[in-house]
Amino acid sequence: MNAVDPTTAPSVAWIGLGAIGTPMARAAAGAGFPVTAFDLNPAARDAVAEVATTVASAREAADGADVVVVMVATPEQLDAVLFGETGIAQVLTESTTLLVMSTVGPAAIEAVVAGLAGITARVVDAPVSGGAARAATGDLLVMVGGAEAAVAAARPLLDALASNAPVVGARPGDGQRFKIVNQLLCGVHIAAAGETLALADSMGLDLTQVHEVLGTGAAASFMFDDRGQRMVDGAFDDVRSALTIFVKDMGLVGDAAAEVGQEVPLAASAQQIYQRGSELGWDRRDDSIVYEVLRGGEGG
Repeated sequence: MNAVDPTTAPSVAWIGLGAIGTPMARAAAGAGFPVTAFDLNPAARDAVAEVATTVASAREAADGADVVVVMVATPEQLDAVLFGETGIAQVLTESTTLLVMSTVGPAAIEAVVAGLAGITARVVDAPVSGGAARAATGDLLVMVGGAEAAVAAARPLLDALASNAPVVGARPGDGQRFKIVNQLLCGVHIAAAGETLALADSMGLDLTQVHEVLGTGAAASFMFDDRGQRMVDGAFDDVRSALTIFVKDMGLVGDAAAEVGQEVPLAASAQQIYQRGSELGWDRRDDSIVYEVLRGGEGG
């Protein structure tokens, strides 16, 4: 995590304090940035109150900030934050840098750029990967899309939040395209881990041993290690990444693939598994619950 001088650091408005947004906001404050934070959930605001100034509206947070970070869950939430009845667009200026760190797809970012025309051109598209633990230590991967001047304005904050924050394109939206490819891999790997352990269980194998042994060979992967352990433990209510995130993200993968005419059969199969979990009412449970979806279980 790269620290800055608090007396010269750009002021940061942080909007969205979910499972990843909270540790990221805390990491930014810990690196020396003056952070003003807002979330609709008062408990989420309380979780950062010791390190950041908390306020009662997104517009109040954004007013006068040098960099405005938006870390919400869906394209609809992003649109509401910016252009809704109490949206922040009204208090942004040409010197404001808007840093969208949500995974919302390129179309949503392009709509933001169009909506902010004449207000600010400093829009940086910077979705993240790495999870809550890495977010807390400033060790994320951030995939950055945006014009050189806008990225330069956001760079000190990006470097405080990430161990790797490469510019992957000059257009806002390019970061989302990279993140979609990332989520295709992650989503398929989680589903594959669930399918692997479901088959092992059906064959009467010891799941703990399967996870331990396969994790030392060519079949090993981060998702098999991480989500596989949660599957073995049945830790579906210890939510580190909710199923609903991959319901959304695999939908974005499908939309992006359809737009360019690219076949993605593995992603499509994985998407069906996440959707089945959603239909069972498991949206807010850990995404490792795909194991239970494949076993036909009741989710522990």
